[in-house]
Amino acid sequence: MNVLNWNQRIQIAVDIAQGLEYLHNGCKPTIVHRDLKTTNILLNENMEGKIADFGLSRTFAAESDTHVSTRPAGTLGYLDPEFHASGNFNKKSDVYSYGIVLFELITGHPAIIKGPEENTHILDWVYPIIESGDIQNIIDARLHGEFHKNSAWKAVEIAMSCVPRVAIQRPDMSQVLIEIKECLTLEMAYERGQNKTTSNSQLVAASLELESDIAALAR
Repeated sequence: MNVLNWNQRIQIAVDIAQGLEYLHNGCKPTIVHRDLKTTNILLNENMEGKIADFGLSRTFAAESDTHVSTRPAGTLGYLDPEFHASGNFNKKSDVYSYGIVLFELITGHPAIIKGPEENTHILDWVYPIIESGDIQNIIDARLHGEFHKNSAWKAVEIAMSCVPRVAIQRPDMSQVLIEIKECLTLEMAYERGQNKTTSNSQLVAASLELESDIAALAR
């Protein structure tokens, strides 16, 4: 299977954002997934991402409701640190998990990066690189630089906005959806420009496999 190109990754990020935005703002009562991760994103034959596994999901009767859980539920690496510390969760817990998934799509690394002596959370890996301003060292090297740099920077900014440790500092999924769609628009405009100068720019089918640890199931 081939590696997902940048356009496909951002399109999948849009699909996931649309799904979460519907759960949070389109469903009555609101649904919080609580276990968003790459292995819970299924891809169909058109490489469209669908959110799966609602076993830990919860509903909220009111917009401001916060459910208090006696113990954190979810997956290590994707778990909202505020939820982990306090047991309180709401829609912003899903926003945090979305940010982690987006960083996985951007970097090609799993949420927990395995090392020879110790494991590293993806945020601990990306923060120093982002501070240095070196975008090339953040984006999956397997893409060989074949993406619009403004689209890539915007994707990184969106992911960063989703992962503050304090939940109230994170955006609503409605805003995230608007931003990630703009990111896709930038990439599509770039590709249209590239198509004018080359005749072999067909998109290839690929899987959401970023690394063997975080392979998503194609359906």
